[in-house]
Amino acid sequence: MSRIAPLEPPYAPEIQSQFDAIMPPGVPPLVLFRTVATSERAYKKFRNASLLDRGPLTLREREIVIDRTCALTGCEYEWGVHVTIFAAAAHLTEEQVRATVREPANAVCWTEAEQALIAAVDALHHTATWNGSEFDALRAHYSDDKVLEIIQLCGFYRTVSYFANALDLPLELNAARFPQK
Repeated sequence: MSRIAPLEPPYAPEIQSQFDAIMPPGVPPLVLFRTVATSERAYKKFRNASLLDRGPLTLREREIVIDRTCALTGCEYEWGVHVTIFAAAAHLTEEQVRATVREPANAVCWTEAEQALIAAVDALHHTATWNGSEFDALRAHYSDDKVLEIIQLCGFYRTVSYFANALDLPLELNAARFPQK
């Protein structure tokens, strides 16, 4: 059970319309959304910071960043939701999904560009910056717009991980679980 009780249906009309806008038809809102929505201010800020729109990264690049960020923060909740919903559409293999949690950035299952991307995510997580060689490796494959999006995604999904982990959200029933060794 979450440390803060999530909203339960029926939802206020404004909240219901917001849930409808982000969830597929017939799919109930995630516990994360229902819990953050218990505070109008927190949910508004959460929605405004969201990067669910199409940005400059491909779906595959976006999901690699999100999955790796969630794995590094130990956030099985959000990692599992993203893997379940987006891994197939992002053309991530089982080996690559596993690697987001269990392998170093230079795992052979990734392209050179993806290795640079994962190394950049790892560096942001561990040091909150990039050294010159990390930035140069990233810029060899990604435009300024993509670099800025990578930074924003890492920060936003670290915050999402803080919500899910700190509130001890129960894992979504149909979501993937971290791979075992």
